[in-house]
Amino acid sequence: MIKKQFPGETLKDGLKAKARDRLYTFMLAEDTVRGAFVHGTRMIKEMRASFDLGILETLALGHAYLGAGLMSSNLKGNDRLGMRIECSGPIKGISVETNAFGEVRGFLKNVPIPVEKPLKDFNLTPFFGAGFLFITKYLEDLKQPYTGQTELRYGTIAKDLAHYFYSSEQTPTVFNLSISFDKEGGVRGAGGLFMQVMPGVSEEIIEGLENAVVDMPSLGDMAAENMDPENIINSEFETFGPRILDSYRVEFFCRCSDRLIGDYISMLPLEELLDMAEQGPFPVEVRCHNCNTLYSFSQEQMDEMVNPHLS
Repeated sequence: MIKKQFPGETLKDGLKAKARDRLYTFMLAEDTVRGAFVHGTRMIKEMRASFDLGILETLALGHAYLGAGLMSSNLKGNDRLGMRIECSGPIKGISVETNAFGEVRGFLKNVPIPVEKPLKDFNLTPFFGAGFLFITKYLEDLKQPYTGQTELRYGTIAKDLAHYFYSSEQTPTVFNLSISFDKEGGVRGAGGLFMQVMPGVSEEIIEGLENAVVDMPSLGDMAAENMDPENIINSEFETFGPRILDSYRVEFFCRCSDRLIGDYISMLPLEELLDMAEQGPFPVEVRCHNCNTLYSFSQEQMDEMVNPHLS
């Protein structure tokens, strides 16, 4: 993929911003509750710049990115996870993927999202409408991908993800996804929280955790202020004896490339490939839907793709 550069940003500033984007895994209540906390400000900024999104689109797709990033904490090795929403509202749908390395990519089906009247708040429920949430796991130890689905109940990604885990996997789960904007509409900060309780956890602990999450300040605001995630976990859940396990990077990242896109084009039916190589228009342009990177291929490059089929 080719990432867009931020105007006026030095290489040093960019590297610092990327380094702050990390996912922290932790345990609570004598290891009966597992959780993850993500600082994802740079990831959301890069996502927005790549797709040239407005505030509403950034909020919808950004929440999906944060949720997927948090779910990567349950992956290992070459495992991957896909989250897809199909809905009747103006958003139409969202498709996001993540892997065990914390790489997140994906897109909105409808950009820009049509708005019929001025927004009073950032409530996305009317923009989703009725629909379904699909979670697909591509696990190394499974021969076939596994897909679970639930009906959209809330029209907010955080609540619908929690509902998915409870109804499909019988695991009480909470998500908190937050993006903070400045007065000009720029992304100030983005953060997320994910917790799951193990079987047999007391109602008292569950209720206490729910209250702690409700009482937390905005995760987006805390990310904007570059508050240390470990300090946040330790202070907000102090009464539950937090134990930090690990941390790793999260990033808006797509593994597409000129070579990979060229290989896809080469696999087109010969008649279609010949028509493209002869008629163009040149350069032939192909856009990766997962990261919006545009790849261009000259007539000479198209001829090189055709030649092996003719030999």
